[in-house]
Amino acid sequence: MFAALFPGQGSQKLGMGREFYQASAAARDVLDRAEATLPGLQQVMWQGPEEVLQLTENQQPALLAVSAAAWAAWLELGGPKPARAAGHSLGEWSAHVAAGTLSLEDALRLVRKRGQYMQQAVPADEGAMAAILKLNPEQVAGVVNEIDGVEIANLNSPGQVVISGRRQAVDEAAARLKEMRGRVVPLKVSAPFHSSLMRPAREKLAADLARVKLQEPAFPVYSNVTAKPESDPERIRQLLLEQITSPVRWVEILEDMAAAGIETFYEFGSGDVLSGLVKRTLKGARALALQTPKDIKSALEEL
Repeated sequence: MFAALFPGQGSQKLGMGREFYQASAAARDVLDRAEATLPGLQQVMWQGPEEVLQLTENQQPALLAVSAAAWAAWLELGGPKPARAAGHSLGEWSAHVAAGTLSLEDALRLVRKRGQYMQQAVPADEGAMAAILKLNPEQVAGVVNEIDGVEIANLNSPGQVVISGRRQAVDEAAARLKEMRGRVVPLKVSAPFHSSLMRPAREKLAADLARVKLQEPAFPVYSNVTAKPESDPERIRQLLLEQITSPVRWVEILEDMAAAGIETFYEFGSGDVLSGLVKRTLKGARALALQTPKDIKSALEEL
């Protein structure tokens, strides 16, 4: 049994998806459909400039398109369905495209708006995020709960927690966590994601998502909000909205998969962030990033 994982923001890079486009007819079809839905996306992905790709409204559809292309290439080569699937933040949308919950075109249009709304929710430079290393979630929560304006955004691995909120509050929490011998890494993000400051984005996206039809997923897809697989389309619709203001419970998702007997994890799309988190969270687990058609062929040979 294996689980399919789909990356979120931060995994983008110039040239992403080009090898899939050149080597796989199925992936090429996906990327051409993405271009038809959001004209100019391919140029941003392959030619940049990088600061344009970094914009949240471009990052999100670009990552979704490449993950969907990688998944299409997997199926084209005879790859089986996963026993479980999950995506990190934006990646949860990619997982639902792979599972057939959402059409590629609907998902692309929605995550473009998701990115725009998230960027608009907080004025530039008022928000911040920081990764906290070498401290456990309880230690981080103990500090965060004493400071207004900062929240836990991501529980990525046992030794990596991300905080998010107003810049002054994040800086205050970071200073205290440093005193506790935590390592603080400020994140280069354009808004304080997965915090209550994103509520305006959630409210705007609700109207757009309400107009789109969702299907029951073809395989179990985890919610970042509940850290459990969800199958009811209306429940999924609500959780995709809640996810915008809720922490990503990635450690719990991986632990639940391991408890279900998953020992192999494949990351579909750009980057290898999630593969690294698997290895840091689950001892003995096998995790591979499938970033090219060659990676997929190698993985299928070993299945």
